[in-house]
Amino acid sequence: MSFEFLGLSEEVISAVTDAGYVEPTPIQRQAIPSILMGRDVLGIAQTGTGKTAGFTLPMIDILAVGKSKARMPRSLILEPTRELAAQVAESFEKYGKNNKLNMALLIGGVSFSDQVRKLDRGVDVLIATPGRLLDHFERGKLMLNGVQILVVDEADRMLDMGFIPDVERICKLVTQKPQTLFFSATMPPPIKALTDRFLDDPKLIQVAPPATAAETVRQKIVTVGPRDKLKALRAFLNLPEVTNSLIFCNRKVDVSAVYRELKRDGRNVAQLHGDMVQSDRTEVLKKFKDSEIKILVASDVAARGLDILAVSHVFNFDVPFNPEDYVHRIGRTGRAGREGTSITIATPKDSKSVAAIWDLIGLKAESIPVPGLRSARPAPAQPPQAKAPVAKEDRSGRPRRRRGRGRSDGQPAPRSQAQSEKNIAPRTDQKRDQRPQPQRANPERPQSKKVGLGDHVPAFLRSDGGKN
Repeated sequence: MSFEFLGLSEEVISAVTDAGYVEPTPIQRQAIPSILMGRDVLGIAQTGTGKTAGFTLPMIDILAVGKSKARMPRSLILEPTRELAAQVAESFEKYGKNNKLNMALLIGGVSFSDQVRKLDRGVDVLIATPGRLLDHFERGKLMLNGVQILVVDEADRMLDMGFIPDVERICKLVTQKPQTLFFSATMPPPIKALTDRFLDDPKLIQVAPPATAAETVRQKIVTVGPRDKLKALRAFLNLPEVTNSLIFCNRKVDVSAVYRELKRDGRNVAQLHGDMVQSDRTEVLKKFKDSEIKILVASDVAARGLDILAVSHVFNFDVPFNPEDYVHRIGRTGRAGREGTSITIATPKDSKSVAAIWDLIGLKAESIPVPGLRSARPAPAQPPQAKAPVAKEDRSGRPRRRRGRGRSDGQPAPRSQAQSEKNIAPRTDQKRDQRPQPQRANPERPQSKKVGLGDHVPAFLRSDGGKN
């Protein structure tokens, strides 16, 4: 089936053809006709299956008729990250080049004044992150009572980032009942409750089970000791089949550390994380897409914000904390029918996190060795016992005395012979000899038997008056 059978206009089909696409993906075949009919849609599909085009193409045709008003966007698309918002904006520019639609992008890191000027001119398509959108609304620069189409993209990521309260508030601010489209790779219970509240008899489109990895991605895993992770990464990057790659770390500090090590090796590498200003993040992404950068070390800010077709490998330098993030990470390769490879570098301590991933996706990755690295072995289950410290020698060659009374092995420190004799020798000083010594019983002299109080009874208590 081609795009011509989905009910799209000739202008949109021409733009799709110029972009090099011939056949729609499964989610596009099901979503586009339903959206053109005006139905609410709940789309569940793994990343890289074409969800973005699944709602941008029909939206362009729907919005082709009508006129926008100042500060009153006709459609609103909510994205969890700046990168995803920029990706959707690129899709509208690419597929809507034959239509005269005004678009505005409201994301952090960009001047407020430039965004306000676009809103004042009126926009047909407003793409925003929740935080920046609410900032404009609270300043009176934006009204949402003219929104005809509301799209919540990557709804599960909204949940992970704590945006669900903001999303609920935005949905309530859209006073006119819009056509609502929810798209997500997974559908946890909080998102299901949200869709039940704001969607009206939606068309459920599920082209793959929730949280499943694309079949075009070859998943592999290697287990090494914690100190061998960087060695393993270097060994895989040296393989000839690795043309360009994404390396994911859990923390921003680890992103910077891995970036510095690979940069020291002379590799063509860049880094991407949330602490970078938006202009630098945009420049890095552009260079990576244009193949000016071959290796990109990133945090999960890029797990869903990159739509690059020719990424050959994805490396999980750290096993993700959330099993669902694994699906999104490896989804950066093997896109649009192409084959890709993901390699996870785990340690024995990651066993529980790895097991949670296998339980989620329903399969196990292929366990492989590290090429040319013999020292990369799993760390022992029990840490080795600490050895007693060896005494250092002073300049004379004799071992130095350790400060303190005890030794590291719990035994009392050895004493010299002079010290021992000094401690056990009896004291013969005069004061000790003059002390009164207690009377001790002589075992050779018979002891008289005492009755009652004995000899120490006072005289006035005796019957003889003390004469005897």
